[in-house]
Amino acid sequence: MDTLKDIMTTGVETCKPEDTVYDAAVKMKNTHVGAIPIVQDQNLMGMITDRDIVVRCIAEKQANSAPVSDIMSENLITAEPSMSVDEAARMMAEKQIRRLPVVENQKLVGIVALGDLAVGRTTADEASFALSEISERPEVHH
Repeated sequence: MDTLKDIMTTGVETCKPEDTVYDAAVKMKNTHVGAIPIVQDQNLMGMITDRDIVVRCIAEKQANSAPVSDIMSENLITAEPSMSVDEAARMMAEKQIRRLPVVENQKLVGIVALGDLAVGRTTADEASFALSEISERPEVHH
């Protein structure tokens, strides 16, 4: 059985809580990702997504010089490297999350995105299920 350690992305680009929203946006652009973990001394403090920047910064008319700590999500669902890929897929579907930070002893060691589940050999069904559960209901699309 595959574990998250087998499929997670390591060497994840991060920001510090005092980094600006602009800094996070530039890192997202340069690394082609939609989320950046916020860490202090390798400890996971939160996560900022491209959606957070739009909804909590731009739409609230905050300056792009605001610290990421002002708009990051703090109550994160996390996993450990030893968690099975199947269990992670179920959890991501149940909790409606697309990116799962992987921590060991409170320190960020990697991240698993929904797309990582689809790449796994035995997880195509789980990835499909997770995606269908995480995707927005049709009636909320405009």
